[in-house]
Amino acid sequence: MPIIEITTLTHPGVEIFSSLTEAQLRRCVDDERGIFIAESPKVINVALDAGYEPLALLCEHKHITGDAADIIARAGDIPVYTGSRELLAALTGYTLTRGVLCAMRRPEEKSIDAVCRDARRVVVIDGVVDTTNIGAIFRSAAALGIDAVLLTRTSCDPLNRRAVRVSMGSVFLVPWTWIDEPVESLGALGFRTAAMALTDNSVSIDDEKLCAEPRLAIIMGTEGDGLAPSVIASADYVVRIPMHHSVDSLNVAAAAAVAFWQLRTRG
Repeated sequence: MPIIEITTLTHPGVEIFSSLTEAQLRRCVDDERGIFIAESPKVINVALDAGYEPLALLCEHKHITGDAADIIARAGDIPVYTGSRELLAALTGYTLTRGVLCAMRRPEEKSIDAVCRDARRVVVIDGVVDTTNIGAIFRSAAALGIDAVLLTRTSCDPLNRRAVRVSMGSVFLVPWTWIDEPVESLGALGFRTAAMALTDNSVSIDDEKLCAEPRLAIIMGTEGDGLAPSVIASADYVVRIPMHHSVDSLNVAAAAAVAFWQLRTRG
């Protein structure tokens, strides 16, 4: 594996870590799948364990024989770009978390049928655009037994660098894909849908019928406006989380964690 010392911000090959936007990363390299950036040794190792393909590493000098040593040994014959902490911060625009970045090939997009085939609990993320919220929802999904994640095209890319980091690599652990059809189409796969929203006909999240559903899709809406009226109207259940002290809602990531725990499969 070649160790390449860089001394300038324009060294050939490092543009994937610096000048390319997230949208450009999704379209670059040698096929239509594009790439994404994983940050920190722990997250990179989770991705490698899940079978993701590394393309290049960027790390501080000290991490070549430190935190990045195991990754370098596992990654095969890929370039490893290295330089001072100050140079790499100037290159990327931020101080590297634990001093290591890895460019990885994006996986092929999966079908909804494949992702949901054996799932009993899935979450549909509808229009959530904040990278921190996406990462937090994935982390809760992995921890609390959600079998798959479906995202509308209006939602943030789960392989956005910050979303990956906030999730602590959970985006590599839970099967996910994009959903282009109306959410009610999941009924054809045997799912009942539960829209998380405040309406006059909503049921409490501890309603026994909800937990008894053999296959349930939990729909989470945008950070500001929540779910569209058409999505709410098409759902089999409209579900609320009981609140106190006149608080009317939770952050979408916090609400998702509550919903995942309460609506988990039992036994």
